[in-house]
Amino acid sequence: MRYIPHTGDDVRRMLAAVGASSLDDLHESVPDAIRLKGALHLPEALGEARLLDHLERLADSNDGARMVSFLGGGAYRHHIPPAVDQLLLRGEFFTAYTPYQAELSQGNLQAIFEFQTMIARLLGMEVANASMYDGASASAEAVLMAMRATRRETVVLSSGINPAHRGVIDTITQYLGDGKTTLPLGTDGRTDYTALDASIGEAAAVVVQSPNFAGVFEDLPAARKLADRLGAKLVVTFTEPLAYAIAEPPGAFGADIVAGEGQSFGVPASFGGPYLGLFAAKKDDVRQMPGRLCGETVDGDGKRAFVLTLSTREQHIRREKATSNICTNQALCALACTIYLTLHGKNGLPILARQNLATANAAREALENAGAKRKYAAAHFNEFVVTLPMPAEVFLTACRAKGIIGGLPLGGTRGFGENDLLVCATELNTDEDAKRLAAVLSEATHAY
Repeated sequence: MRYIPHTGDDVRRMLAAVGASSLDDLHESVPDAIRLKGALHLPEALGEARLLDHLERLADSNDGARMVSFLGGGAYRHHIPPAVDQLLLRGEFFTAYTPYQAELSQGNLQAIFEFQTMIARLLGMEVANASMYDGASASAEAVLMAMRATRRETVVLSSGINPAHRGVIDTITQYLGDGKTTLPLGTDGRTDYTALDASIGEAAAVVVQSPNFAGVFEDLPAARKLADRLGAKLVVTFTEPLAYAIAEPPGAFGADIVAGEGQSFGVPASFGGPYLGLFAAKKDDVRQMPGRLCGETVDGDGKRAFVLTLSTREQHIRREKATSNICTNQALCALACTIYLTLHGKNGLPILARQNLATANAAREALENAGAKRKYAAAHFNEFVVTLPMPAEVFLTACRAKGIIGGLPLGGTRGFGENDLLVCATELNTDEDAKRLAAVLSEATHAY
């Protein structure tokens, strides 16, 4: 995109149009106490070579990038094959706009079609779309879809949902519905469905995350039974889709809507984004899905072709009939995911998932041998919660001194204490990393 600054004449004509004599007059509504007077104190401009050297020095000062990391909690470090980025750089895929002109964009449409197909198979669902910003907003859209489909407004949510995702759900639905009921986690780390008030009647959705925020696989058959009792849609969310390469997918347990984060598949965990929302449902509810669907058909000559099949958003149908105002399909991130899944294949992805599980088990056992206690007994994937013999912040400070990011402290999060720590291990962690983490715990315990 070209950058064309305003000329002095442009500025004068615009000021005249709004009746201002100068830029200061235009900004007079800004309080004087906070208004910048004079020039910005910026350093002198650098030539390209010196600028690159400056940036490399800044990058070298980022100690965290070189640390061994056990940080998860919704964003995950995985090895991304260099072929993913190299293929993304192809010019025909680099576009700021959503490429849906079928006569021009068969390659992009096919990539989206393949993305939808792989996500539907991974999640065990019948239909997947390609239009979600991230896992948090996808989860909120799933709740809205359940409300539309059932014409009900009460929602039952597990407290095992990632707190950040729950915050987005609460924000987007705050002026909708009759309220939300939150179910606590049981002693094994899975949602305690027996804690639900027996007086609750019908509901729009039962929402549960699996693996949940504590890394534990939920009891989805129990969630399905509760949803059936309430006449509700079963919504299953997730933050680590790699788990479904070795675990039964939500669709196998009768989930109606599955939504979550796809960052693990080819998108780096990079300063808060970008992320990639994944969304799937049953065919019966396809017209209630937000976003867009790409479909396969044949052209006038009978050749295989791809088209935008369904798009229930306000740009295509009447505003009051639209299911969502989502206006992007995250095409490049979806393509990265497609390439990533294709490179691993249906045989390679389970191998990678088992490697994640093995490294997580190694890290947990090492920490337990060093004095930590496993908080939940239920099966986990590549994350788990341990209770330390000291506040987690004390332990993490000791970890940083050894070049390790030890995990996510859970103090202040509902249901967790200041000694609770969420630890994540992926294929990028080694047994030696786990031993180093455990050694820090032993030293910190002795010193505490």
